[in-house]
Amino acid sequence: MPRTPHFSSDINFCSECGAILPLPSDAASVTCNVCSFKIDVSAFDGLEIHSKVVFNAPKAKLATEWEEQYSGPLIDRKCAKCNHDGMIYSTRQTRSADEGQTVFYTCPKCRFQEQEYS
Repeated sequence: MPRTPHFSSDINFCSECGAILPLPSDAASVTCNVCSFKIDVSAFDGLEIHSKVVFNAPKAKLATEWEEQYSGPLIDRKCAKCNHDGMIYSTRQTRSADEGQTVFYTCPKCRFQEQEYS
């Protein structure tokens, strides 16, 4: 005797346990991967499935990440790579608390990075 469903749900979900059903294939029925409840494949006749994939624009994302990571005050320091006057700096405590901070310099023109331990 076939089982009767516990509750009424959308055709994309198992009416026995509520899990998402796999897409219909060439088989005669669609079987739930969680509880093995079977639905006749004819129940999916006329059902259209639409999907959309959205990709992020990598250049815009990289520019935003770079601006967030390397925004900060400018200091009068010449870049060792491109000789640009002015570098962005930030400080971090990378060693133990009784030692000085590490200063990170980044050239806004060529993105060359230097660090100085004080």
